[in-house]
Amino acid sequence: MSETQPQVSNLNLPNVLTTLRIAMVPFFGWALLVDGGDSILWRCVAYTLFVVAMITDKIDGDIARARNLVTDFGKIADPIADKAITGMAFIGLSIVGDIWWWVTIVVLVREWSVTLLRLSVAKRVVIAAANLGKLKTTMQALALGGLVLPLRDPDLSGALEVPGEVLFYVFQACLVVAVALTLWSGYEFFRDAWKQRRALGAGAR
Repeated sequence: MSETQPQVSNLNLPNVLTTLRIAMVPFFGWALLVDGGDSILWRCVAYTLFVVAMITDKIDGDIARARNLVTDFGKIADPIADKAITGMAFIGLSIVGDIWWWVTIVVLVREWSVTLLRLSVAKRVVIAAANLGKLKTTMQALALGGLVLPLRDPDLSGALEVPGEVLFYVFQACLVVAVALTLWSGYEFFRDAWKQRRALGAGAR
């Protein structure tokens, strides 16, 4: 006689961290856009919030898997929290003029379409995060986090002006790589999802 697995409560540390990330999104967006994005102090605050969100994204997943605290709520809320904070970063940086709007639109359409498809087929098709997807997430976080910093603020004159300008373009280059990985990993995701759905359909027949 097999033992029934105990029901995992939704009130656990990984889910609390995930909820915290979602709650941080409007505060992050507000800090980024204070004075039209020209406040050095508040852009540094926004950077801190973004880094905390990225760190907790890694931590809550590791804790959930290590302690067997994976819940249906976590499966839904975790990708939403991830896409919400990065989406807010893309939109905010486009508003202040540090990222072209077409880049933001293309990336957000890809990210949310993949997330919605993953959630819609979660009970029938299991598509694990590929290594390319993880690399994409890392490059996105590096690029967005760097661009959130006030690297080209007019008040950063003197010794900080040239390094700030150089770093700005370094993070722009990271963004180019992140966008390329985003599009390619999206293609791979839809390809694998289609293959699995076809296989399930053939098996049902």
